[in-house]
Amino acid sequence: MNPLHLSHFTATSSIGRGLDQTLAALRQRRSGLAPCAFDTVDLVTFIGEVAGVDAVQLPVHLADFDCRNNRLALLGLTQDGFAEAVRAASARYGGQRIGVFIGTSTSGILQTELAYRRRDPVTGALPADFIYRTTHNTFSVADFTRHYFGLTGPAVVVSSACSSSAKVFSSARRMIAAGLIDAAVVGGVDSLCLTTLYGFNSLGLMSERGCRPFDAQRNGLSIGEAAAFALLERSPEQLDADAVLLLGIGESSDAYHMSSPHPDGLGARMAMQDALKMAGLQPTGIDYINLHGTATPSNDAVEGKAVAALFGSGTPCSSTKGATGHTLGAARCLEAVICALVLHHGLLPAGLNIGHLDPTLDLDYLFENRQQPVARVLSNSFGFGGTNCSLIFGRAKP
Repeated sequence: MNPLHLSHFTATSSIGRGLDQTLAALRQRRSGLAPCAFDTVDLVTFIGEVAGVDAVQLPVHLADFDCRNNRLALLGLTQDGFAEAVRAASARYGGQRIGVFIGTSTSGILQTELAYRRRDPVTGALPADFIYRTTHNTFSVADFTRHYFGLTGPAVVVSSACSSSAKVFSSARRMIAAGLIDAAVVGGVDSLCLTTLYGFNSLGLMSERGCRPFDAQRNGLSIGEAAAFALLERSPEQLDADAVLLLGIGESSDAYHMSSPHPDGLGARMAMQDALKMAGLQPTGIDYINLHGTATPSNDAVEGKAVAALFGSGTPCSSTKGATGHTLGAARCLEAVICALVLHHGLLPAGLNIGHLDPTLDLDYLFENRQQPVARVLSNSFGFGGTNCSLIFGRAKP
């Protein structure tokens, strides 16, 4: 593929708003996970909540979009000069030539949960001020984003569980390659809600403490929320050495089980292999792997097996979900931005909350931060139902 340029990117999660706070948290090995005190939730678990989301006010002309998910999206879009970069791109290419591709899982479902509490006691009708189309609807966050910027190009939401905001890079790449658009706002936004927290708890997948990816005693995930975005453009002829490029994408589908991954990591391995092939790289060309690493027993075991089969035990790797929690549909774009920071700063972030690596996994798992030159990184995302996607990012001039 022709590499695409991540000309601007930003991330907001429980470890910070914007790139500076996110990088500082990674350097300090600081987790954003804390005991759950969200809304009326009564669960013994840790979550990664973004502070100040409820105080965000949408522009008056976009008031119909008001919900936690779109407030979080706006909070993310206004960091690191990202909104200004998108507006400059719109002036350069034309609003009809910029696409919007965003991943989410539950979108604004919290708005429906809140409306349900206010339903009519006699008829059961939801309140008149509840607008499903612009809040709960999965498409809401992309629709809000394109209206916020005044964009009229294609707008798509991908909802493929945990791989949602990885697959948006693939969707955007195809449209740019086809000549339908010149640039794309790609991202992932997922916010906390009761459906997610109680739903994962009902599956027995929640840890009572901060999640411990790849630890021998790991026992479940911690749910987080985040908004992360990147502006994808064709690579110009002249680029700074540290410019971040999207080099390869690999997608696969296990078609094995509704929620469990293939036990041998078949789909995960295929996604990583296809990403390497598209980038024209061998496994030895990858300097760091940001693992999907949810801290559930089966997921980490399967991913560890797939990574070891393809890369051996010599490639440094870690999961950053011990810091941010699992931000579901936003996870891969958040972690893509973390990968961009890795490339810019040569910082390989340690996995947090880990005492002893699972002895069945033969990995060079990072217990401490490591500083070294980094040219290319692999970012994994493996969702429910075997929806797998691996991304490879690299510096323009390694």
